Amino acid sequence: MELPRLFLDEISGYGDPALSGIAAALSDAPSVSVRFNRGKRLRPAPGADIVPWCRDGCYLPDRPAFTFDPAMHQGLYYVQDASSMFISRILSCLTSNGRPVRYLDACAAPGGKTTAAIDALPSGSVVVANEYVPARAAVLRENLAKWGYPLCVVTQGDTSRFTPCAGIFDIIAADVPCSGEGMMRKDPEAVAQWSPELVRQCAVRQMAIVDNLWPALAPGGYFIYSTCTFNRHENEEIVRYIMERYGAESVEIATDPSWAIGGAIATDAFCYRFTPGAVRGEGQFMAVLRKPGHVADSTREPVDRSGRKKAAQKSKPAVVPEAVKRWLTSGSADFTVSGDSIVALPHISWHAFPFVPQIPVATIRGRDIIPTQHLAMSMSLDREAFPEAEVEAPVAIDYLRCESVVLDPSAPRGVVLLTHGGRPLGFAKNLGARANNLYPKPWRILSPRPQHLPSLLSLSSPLDWK
Repeated sequence: MELPRLFLDEISGYGDPALSGIAAALSDAPSVSVRFNRGKRLRPAPGADIVPWCRDGCYLPDRPAFTFDPAMHQGLYYVQDASSMFISRILSCLTSNGRPVRYLDACAAPGGKTTAAIDALPSGSVVVANEYVPARAAVLRENLAKWGYPLCVVTQGDTSRFTPCAGIFDIIAADVPCSGEGMMRKDPEAVAQWSPELVRQCAVRQMAIVDNLWPALAPGGYFIYSTCTFNRHENEEIVRYIMERYGAESVEIATDPSWAIGGAIATDAFCYRFTPGAVRGEGQFMAVLRKPGHVADSTREPVDRSGRKKAAQKSKPAVVPEAVKRWLTSGSADFTVSGDSIVALPHISWHAFPFVPQIPVATIRGRDIIPTQHLAMSMSLDREAFPEAEVEAPVAIDYLRCESVVLDPSAPRGVVLLTHGGRPLGFAKNLGARANNLYPKPWRILSPRPQHLPSLLSLSSPLDWK
């Protein structure tokens, strides 16, 4: 792979030994890593090759066919580059007091950093994940539904939609669109599209995104700025822009020298550079900035149900069956009917928060009420509400391909929760001779089936807390 000469000339002048050797580093094979879902009570198994800055992440010796591992579709782990997992370290440091926060991931697709944030934030935090591109927003919704965190809202649109939301988020993360230099090893398109003009255009867009988001950050709140590129025009110079324009304070995140994370170039701000060759991961840049002022405790008032009432006003008046309400853990949500859907509105902890988490619980089909895949994946699912049928990997893959499946003759008739490895996979309606597949067709596996089916559950172990 031949890297652009202007790119190499630019970064070789920074005086960073790791960047000076980037051409050789990018010719090596990339590392492979996954992060297990703490909310579903999983962590890397003892002896795993742990990502140093993320307790839930581990490296793999090679890259299996993840698409054909049911555990990935069950939301039990996420395939994520180790460098990106540093968001977990940042959020663990920023929220060490254990208080729930209101968190915005402004450029969230496909969802890797969002799911990492969910696991790192204190219990009860509300997460809003936004994506500008509609197709990418659909992927984001799917990945977050599989992760199963109930206090999560997905939005689609330009970051300017958050400008009027004065001071409502405690933490905002912006993994901004960039020139993608950090992805050159994995993506030939990143090499082909690179130019100094692209870098300039990206920097202008990045400043606009910051300007859109800054008003929505609460006084005393934290702004996490990140890119997957190396040049300082999109990194340190944007950090300097935020500090000079908004009076932001640079925040230091504790790291270990053995992690070999690089520092800032030509600035005194605290910046964190992940350079291939120095770290086992792709190119990544992160910085944390604090907004002037102090967090107002008055914003953390008891639950106000006005947001849920507003959502309910748009819904068709109908009585939600008591049996459906028992599908979620007791007292965790209010319920309403929207069109042909029954929706759960999980309780949140703040006054007049305009983003209302919703779980599509069921679809109404005539006299039938069909539970959704969102419900099957949700951490709020009450496992005692449905009969279950365990399936092995080949049947699980048939199910995930939206094919008909045949269950064991002992499986109960009617709607059953299929499980694999003892954990929810999805719903089916068992007729005896066959079972009607209720898996969402837009999520189905389309790739040809490999000869051998991978399974990463052997690399995980259950957490001992409930």
